[in-house]
Amino acid sequence: MSQFVKAVLFDLDGTLIDTAADFVRIIGKMSAQNNWQAPPAADIREQVSAGASAMVKLMLRHNNQMNVSEEELLEFRQQFLDDYEADICVDSCLFDGLEEILSKLEKQDVPWGIVTNKPRYLSEQLLAAMQLDERCAVLVCPDDVSRNKPDPEPMYMALEKLAIPRGASASVLYIGDHVRDVEAGNAAGMPTILAAYGYIPPEDQEDLKSWGADYIVDTPKQLSKLLLSSGKFEYL
Repeated sequence: MSQFVKAVLFDLDGTLIDTAADFVRIIGKMSAQNNWQAPPAADIREQVSAGASAMVKLMLRHNNQMNVSEEELLEFRQQFLDDYEADICVDSCLFDGLEEILSKLEKQDVPWGIVTNKPRYLSEQLLAAMQLDERCAVLVCPDDVSRNKPDPEPMYMALEKLAIPRGASASVLYIGDHVRDVEAGNAAGMPTILAAYGYIPPEDQEDLKSWGADYIVDTPKQLSKLLLSSGKFEYL
């Protein structure tokens, strides 16, 4: 049965935008500056959803440098963030097929937005660099709430900004590539779609059904088919 969709919300990194190549570039730069070997790109990609600290620790672990002090670790993390902000969108791009989805939503006057655990200053700069900032109807970041995903607070804030009552949350789709995305969407009463093409470590790949998403898509193409061609969602 099709259902009327009032809005579609996305996680950012690993769901809407493929940012991994820029993180691979930055870790490679930092590794070279310290005469270290950069971790494999695939390993860095798997850590993107875990954040800057996880990618820095991967670099250190790969080079047997885990005896650094907490202060040194924070310095590496800050360098990573500074380098990322300086060149935030060199290789990042929308996942293949996502432009088609966004354009279709816009043509149907269905607002789309982003609920992410990425800091606002970085999220805003990335969206501006990709000329998505004026198209995005709502952006909710950790800076905006007291509790991040998997808590539903960010989801409720997105509904509020879109002027959609909480009681109508079942008409808002949430798409993400992490278990916290599914948990937050489910807690807010939203139908959830797990983007299994995102930044999911191999050890988690075999247990994706247990995350509780309403739908699982293995590729962006499958997401396009689900949203645009399956007939499950009315007006998309």
